[in-house]
Amino acid sequence: MKSIKFIIAGILFGIVMSKSEAISWFRIQEMFRFQDFHMYGIIGTAVVLGTIATLVIKKFKLRDFQGNPIVFTPKEMSIPRYIIGGTIFGLGWALTGACPGPMFVNVGFSYWAIFIAIGGALAGTYMYGAIKDRLPH
Repeated sequence: MKSIKFIIAGILFGIVMSKSEAISWFRIQEMFRFQDFHMYGIIGTAVVLGTIATLVIKKFKLRDFQGNPIVFTPKEMSIPRYIIGGTIFGLGWALTGACPGPMFVNVGFSYWAIFIAIGGALAGTYMYGAIKDRLPH
């Protein structure tokens, strides 16, 4: 029963993703071809809302569900790291037509081919975990 709030949040996330058409490979391809503003509007809205949420958390010193303070630790800016990581993520996103969150919404819609993308995402995550100590961070 404790996790009901997370289940509800996941259901709401799935509804928002499907109603906004963010799970559509067609919309994602349009974005990467610069043919439509639709996905850029969704991403821009998410960035603005995330910024506002972060400012509210910092201003009011909000706590997590377990009562622990939420701490933001600054990270060292490494331009090559972000360029390489963003390129790998973007290529995967463009080739599969799906990013991590909406992939599972597609499972809910019974788009079984998405399991190929999920398998690739899991394999890539495993590979990163196996070689992360040898990568420049």
